[in-house]
Amino acid sequence: MKLHTLAKAITLATVLSATSFGAMAADIPLSATVQADQVTTKVLAVDAAKHQVVLEGAEGQQVHVQLSDKAKNLANLRVGDQVKVEVQRSVAAYLDTDVDKGLPGTVERSGELRNAPGTKNPGGEAYRQIQVQLKITKIDLKNNQVTLENPQGKSKTLDVQKPEIQARLKDLKVGQSVVVTYTDVLKVTSQHES
Repeated sequence: MKLHTLAKAITLATVLSATSFGAMAADIPLSATVQADQVTTKVLAVDAAKHQVVLEGAEGQQVHVQLSDKAKNLANLRVGDQVKVEVQRSVAAYLDTDVDKGLPGTVERSGELRNAPGTKNPGGEAYRQIQVQLKITKIDLKNNQVTLENPQGKSKTLDVQKPEIQARLKDLKVGQSVVVTYTDVLKVTSQHES
C-alpha cells in the first residue's frame, strides 16, 4: 500500500461509516466533515542521533521539532531539504437506534506506515482514530436541545441549530447512542534540495 493511500483509505472509511445505510439499517447518519491542511517548509538543521529537526517557520523563524525514536532515516535528511506535512481531519457522527446497547464508551486506534529503510527521502504516515459513544439522556423538543452523557458520566446539553436536524429530534429516544468518530491522519514527505 502506498503511503498516501493510507490517509485516503482511513478518511474515506470514516466518512462512509457515517453516511452508509448498508452497514447497519439501525444506524442513522447525522453528520460528516473532512478538513485537510498542508504546509511545505525547509530543513534548517538535523541532529539524527538526538531525533531533532529544525524547520523554517511561516515567517522565517526556527521551529524546533523533537521526534520520537520511531522517526527513521533521519540521517538521510539534509539542510535545505523540503518537508511537506499534510494533516487530514475527519469527524463523523451517526445515531445508533439500538436503545439497549449499553453504557457510553471510547475506543482508540492508531497506526503508522514509514518509508522503507534505505529510502532516500525520510517520511511516512500515521493515524489516530477515536470513537466515542454518547448516550442520549434528555430530549427537549420545545427548546431544540439534546443532553448527552459521555463515558465519564458527565452530561452536556447541545443546542440543535440546523432546522433539518431539529425536525428529526422527535424521532430520538432517551437511551439511544450517538457515535462520533474522530480521525487524524498525518503524512510527512521530504525531498532533497535540487
